[in-house]
Formats: sequence, structure tokens, C-alpha cells
Amino acid sequence: MPGRSTALRRLVPRALRGNRRERRSAETRERLYRAALQLFAERGYPATTVEDITEAADVGKGTFFNYFPTKEHVLARYGAERIQAVERARREALRGERAVLEVLGELAGDLAGQSSERPALLRAIYAAHASCDAVRAELRKRLMRGRELLADIYRAGQRRGEVRRDLSASELSRLTQIVFLGVTLSWSMNPDTPSRKTAAMVWELLCPSLRAAAKRASRGL
Repeated sequence: MPGRSTALRRLVPRALRGNRRERRSAETRERLYRAALQLFAERGYPATTVEDITEAADVGKGTFFNYFPTKEHVLARYGAERIQAVERARREALRGERAVLEVLGELAGDLAGQSSERPALLRAIYAAHASCDAVRAELRKRLMRGRELLADIYRAGQRRGEVRRDLSASELSRLTQIVFLGVTLSWSMNPDTPSRKTAAMVWELLCPSLRAAAKRASRGL
């Protein structure tokens, strides 16, 4: 005769049981991810072990590898979240409902906002980038993907006559990325103003130089 727990389990629809498992799995993954980022910020990436992460997340050590093959994959997810923001901006730019430079300015603020109040984590990521080949390779992939997406946005602006055309979309993308990587690094070293405000001020300086010549002339720039 089946036990009480087995009988009760049979009363729960299979789909609901699956949803519950999926929710628990997502919660565990998120707990591991957040614990890892917190420890990276506190101890630095190299000094943080998988065991440290699982202990902070209150799960078994082997559980980590069910969700992240390596520590580098935690940073890969961190980078992927930023790429998703750029992908959203690209979709909006290609729809053509708003000016491309307006979309890019909002993106700069959004990316800065994602990193707000986490200067220690950003410093840890930059340090890992400088010292660990595996991390550097992973972050480089994310940077190149971000650069491709930004180039698509600039290309759309050039087609519509909103963005200068004396530089290629790829070059504009590369230079913009360099500027904001520098802004992020500088802010992480000395977060004396909110990161979103800092990004907005830098964009205000940069934006006029990105406009098409006719647009600059119409604004008296």
C-alpha cells in the first residue's frame, strides 16, 4: 500500500510538480549566483572558492556544478545580463520609433544603473579580467558581442541620417565601448557620484559629437 506522501503526490498534477521543481531549481541557481557575486566583491575573484560559494548559498558543494560548470560561468551570466540590455536597445533602435542617440543614452544609463552601488564587485571583475586568462577570454567574448550590437544601432542611425557617417558604425561602436568601459572603471575606483548620473553626464558630452553634421548644424553645435 503506497505511503501517505506517495498518495498525496499523485493528487498533484504532474505539470504543477514540474513547475515546483523548476521554481526550486531557479531559486537555487539565483542563490548561488548572488552568493558568488557577493563573495567576489568581498574577497576578490581568485580568493573565492566554489566551496565558499556553496557554503554562503547554503547548498551542497556538488550542487554548484549542476548550475555553473566553473566560476567563470558566474561572470559569464553577469556579462550576459548586460548583453541582454544592449539587445533590447538594438530592437528598439531598429523599430525606428525613437531617435537612435536617445536610445543609446538610455542604454548608457541602464547599464550604469545595473552596476550601481557595487563598486567593489566591479573592481573584482576588472582585477579578474587583468589576472585570469579564462575570465579575460570570457569577458572578451561578451565585449565583442556588445560591440556588434552597438554597431547595428549606429548603422540604423546612419541610415536615417541621425548619426555621423565619416566614421564607420563599427568604429563608433568600438570608441563608445572604450569610453564607457573607462567610465565604469573610474567610477568603481572612486564612486563619488551615482553611477547612473555619471553615465548621463558623460553621454551628454559625447552625444553632440555623434550626431550627423546636419543635425549638429541645426542645433548650433
